[in-house]
Amino acid sequence: MAFKKEVLEIIEPRDVFVGNVKAEVTLEEFGEYESEVCAKANEVVKQLLEDYDGRIRFNFRHFPLTKIHQRSLKAGEAAVATAQEGKFWEMHNILFANRRNLGTTSLKLHSREAGVSSKKFLDDLVNATFGWQVQGDLKEGIDRGVKDVPTFFVNGTLVTGKPTYEELSKAIEAALKKVKKKAPAKQKA
Repeated sequence: MAFKKEVLEIIEPRDVFVGNVKAEVTLEEFGEYESEVCAKANEVVKQLLEDYDGRIRFNFRHFPLTKIHQRSLKAGEAAVATAQEGKFWEMHNILFANRRNLGTTSLKLHSREAGVSSKKFLDDLVNATFGWQVQGDLKEGIDRGVKDVPTFFVNGTLVTGKPTYEELSKAIEAALKKVKKKAPAKQKA
């Protein structure tokens, strides 16, 4: 008798967005949850999403600096686990708010606060069920030249300089202008 193997469909971090999902400008960050600078950048991103409402979308990719922050990898896995229930952004913000408290038991409590109902959450965390997704983000970041967090890209182009509101909005404005230029001119009938 053959056993049917259960295929687990995993929502990858690269497929999780906030903002206008159909926006032509994508702001992407490689970051991690224990970093103070990433937490500050998260506040900047929230402001950008508000100010560019409908015109941009945001994607967060995991880049845990485990030599400095030992709990950042598990925190990333916890965020991916919550994405499976559509609660990534709730967990994302809770993790930044509690960045000094990211032990496994705390992550379970944070997931409840985010609205996760899965009874398997702790098992998934302990068994590193979503470890490959975090490692995949890390590898992609390295391949794209990421060396530190936070690192931002706008429509795939690396944003240099500090992740300030001014720097990121400049990059977004430039991308919006490019998109506008590429739009085909409407023909008169």
